[in-house]
Amino acid sequence: MTKGVLLLPNIINQNIMDNKIVLITGATSGIGKACARKFAKEGWNLILNARNASKLETLIYELKVEYPKVVTWAFLCDVSSRRKIEAALEELPREWAEIDLLINNAGLVIGVDKEFEGSLDEWNIMIDTNIKGLLTMTRLVVPGMVERGRGHVINIGSIAGDAAYPGGSVYCATKAAVKALSDGLRIDLVDTPLRVTNIKPGMVETNFSVVRYRGDKEAADNFYKGIRPLTGDDIAETVYFAASAPEHIQIAEVLLMPTNQATGTISYKKKQE
Repeated sequence: MTKGVLLLPNIINQNIMDNKIVLITGATSGIGKACARKFAKEGWNLILNARNASKLETLIYELKVEYPKVVTWAFLCDVSSRRKIEAALEELPREWAEIDLLINNAGLVIGVDKEFEGSLDEWNIMIDTNIKGLLTMTRLVVPGMVERGRGHVINIGSIAGDAAYPGGSVYCATKAAVKALSDGLRIDLVDTPLRVTNIKPGMVETNFSVVRYRGDKEAADNFYKGIRPLTGDDIAETVYFAASAPEHIQIAEVLLMPTNQATGTISYKKKQE
């Protein structure tokens, strides 16, 4: 798969300006994938970002089959690389460049180490993706929105950004940064029609937790035992709710958790028989 290839040849000639365009980073798993499906269902055209070409091609094919009227553009690059993002954005044809909604979803957590025992290399990956990647996408996409006088940025933050928890201080710091960057961008855009939203999920069961436990799926599964966690679809519904609100309404921040979760560190889990 070549980056930037439009994988829906039967409808390439459709005027995509008839539908709104959403750019979703980290679109091939978890919350990003759920957002891609939700916005496709609602008739948006999609610019889908991922690092893995085969996963991206599979997702775009699945969306083509399920939602044949939706047009999709592959945005293949790692958001932690500014040069790759710049190159991918430059490849966008003029009609695709008028992005209505940017969903900064790409993010990860690696490890549950104490701060004085963690891996510097893993921390760099988290910081480069969760903070620098979000900043780069925002810096390169939002000026066009300002120029056109319309647009919305939705950042996928976390309850972890509200307070640190054991073994997660660096990840929590990156999500605290997402909150600060969301608030700051909202202030900077206050004299424009643009909107900024920070979605802060609590416990969500996706592949995200498998990465947290460095590929140990059993440990990830055990984390959710005894509680019904949120799903990627739950978050996607909330994201779409914020995006589809009337233009005079800015849903600045949403904190959502499972019913049996109270804070980032307090939840009730039924004992397993």
